Amino acid sequence: MIQSKKDYIYYLKQDKKALGINPVGFEAKLIHYLSPNPIWVFQKTMRKLEYYNNCRSKGLNKLFIAYLRYRFKKISIKLGFSIPINVFGPGLSIVHYGTIVVNRRSKVGANCRMHACVNIGASGGSILAPQIGDNVYIAPGAKIYGDISIASNTAIGANAVVNKSFKDENTVLAGVPAKVIGDVDIKKIIKHI
Repeated sequence: MIQSKKDYIYYLKQDKKALGINPVGFEAKLIHYLSPNPIWVFQKTMRKLEYYNNCRSKGLNKLFIAYLRYRFKKISIKLGFSIPINVFGPGLSIVHYGTIVVNRRSKVGANCRMHACVNIGASGGSILAPQIGDNVYIAPGAKIYGDISIASNTAIGANAVVNKSFKDENTVLAGVPAKVIGDVDIKKIIKHI
């Protein structure tokens, strides 16, 4: 969670690296300026809102926070995201825009790579939501729900339904309900780590 200006800058740097945004040269910078990646715009807005909400929420900044919330909600709806602030660690990479729903009580560590149609939420009226480690790849359509924890360095397959905890690292989870189907070198999937 962002707790200082230094954290804010670090989170932005790691998110930019995870998304592969590094315009080099005048032409690339001009194209990036005129037609920015909408996911990068979403993530920048989310990180700025996290920073102001967590670190600078007094006085006139409350008005700026209200404005940031409005911008964040507007771009979230445009992209199909229902992602609250203060859930994801640094290095978030949302690969495609499309429906993504995340419970506000979930926690996801650093370097999460996530595709469209992912749902991370509570179950059966409980307020407890998944706690996911660092360096986790979540493929399209994965559903992760309940009072569970997922170990770091895990890959979750397409359309997997994860409803129980998995404590072993370097594994691939797939199926309905999900089970361990093999081992994985997560650095081959999440290239920026």
